[in-house]
Amino acid sequence: MKKNIVILALILVTFLLQSTLRVVIPAQYSLPNLQVILTCSMGLMRGKKSGMWTGFFSGMLYDLFFGDLFGFTALCLMYIGYVSGFLYKVFFDSDIRIPMATVAVGDLAYNLLFYISEFLLGRHMRFSSWLIRTMLPEAVISVVAALFFYYLFRLINGRLVTYEVEEEQSPWLRR
Repeated sequence: MKKNIVILALILVTFLLQSTLRVVIPAQYSLPNLQVILTCSMGLMRGKKSGMWTGFFSGMLYDLFFGDLFGFTALCLMYIGYVSGFLYKVFFDSDIRIPMATVAVGDLAYNLLFYISEFLLGRHMRFSSWLIRTMLPEAVISVVAALFFYYLFRLINGRLVTYEVEEEQSPWLRR
């Protein structure tokens, strides 16, 4: 139960930080996609189900306040979290290269799906300008931000895992 509350709090804090950055920093600058970073991190550290649910709730929160197609961001982030969860068994927490690569691929996939949805809604944009002005700068900024946020999420996850192990060993807290 505590695990779910902490992950929900992480989703809310990440969403609020992402929303605040969008208001404070001018529109011509790229911002890191903190929801993709959180989703990929939870998928890598906790597995497919946790990555999938983190992505779903992060996306639903985003869609509730900012989305054009309700549920589309939730679907995209859910798939990103699920796919990043495939690396759960083969990934070592101390290696930062895999989370950085996962965040880069996840951010590029998210922006590509967003471009396709905008195209289907009738907002025709040139793909080359979208790639150069939006996708690549946001992916680079997200990878740089992942250096800091991944270690923060890893620290929080380490404490959660320690608490879960202590809970399993305690005779009073067993189910």
